[in-house]
Amino acid sequence: MTFPPSQLPALERIAAALERLSPPPPVLSDLDEADAFIWEPQSGRLRPVLRVAHISATLLQGVEHQRQTLLENTQHFAAGLPANNAMLWGARGMGKSSLVKGIHAQVNQKEGHPPVPGQGALALIEIQREDLTSLPELLSLLRSSTRRSIIFCDDLSFEKEDRDYKALKSVLDGGIAGRPENTLFYATSNRRHLMPRDMIENERASAINPSEATEEKVSLSDRFGLWLGFHACTQDVYFDMVQTYAKERVLAISDDELKAQASAWAVTRGSRSGRVAFQFIEDLTARLASHSSEHTT
Repeated sequence: MTFPPSQLPALERIAAALERLSPPPPVLSDLDEADAFIWEPQSGRLRPVLRVAHISATLLQGVEHQRQTLLENTQHFAAGLPANNAMLWGARGMGKSSLVKGIHAQVNQKEGHPPVPGQGALALIEIQREDLTSLPELLSLLRSSTRRSIIFCDDLSFEKEDRDYKALKSVLDGGIAGRPENTLFYATSNRRHLMPRDMIENERASAINPSEATEEKVSLSDRFGLWLGFHACTQDVYFDMVQTYAKERVLAISDDELKAQASAWAVTRGSRSGRVAFQFIEDLTARLASHSSEHTT
């Protein structure tokens, strides 16, 4: 079909507009640029993160079993051995996401030295909950890489069986293509079965076969080979957290005073957790530094 020459400029403008509207083809970034990336499905690219906000996994108290289990699983994966997708679930502020990032950094350390960006064994790729529908696309890109990658989704949960739910379920099942051997999926959630309890119970009450309905709702979490539970901490564990952080920062304060202030801080927050302990130490560090500078001037 031919067009009159007078229509060609208009057709070229239409073609250019359509090209701008269509997303660019996915491009695999150089995974040697960094050890951590953020998946950006809109551009089809991995954005390098040169400095990951994390704390040392060894500083996390009250989660020794979880730390050792996740460390061994991650080390196996880095060494090319079989490893499981992992779900870290439980109480808020107890170090679930901090443990994932800390273990990643620990596995990439060499001879006690801090990890050098791009020279670690593993890449950590963060994907947002609302971008899970693009997970098959991300896996397709990573399949062509020789580097091993952990895909990490923080605060994962679902209100219904939407497209993101089905996309993740398909990936964990393996699908026809199967999950690439060089990828692993780690997720954190406050919910053990990733869905609200009332949703599961309502489905059970209205289903013809209640047991089958319940099994379907919890089947996604069952697809994680490794489950690690995080529970609310006791006062003793809370004090262990605070003392560990204070020791690491070499804070000039007695144990009795440290505990008294940490206890008062927890009361104002209405809870005790690793997050509360870290926030207290941040505040205490600043106050002690400010007090010290006042005495030296």
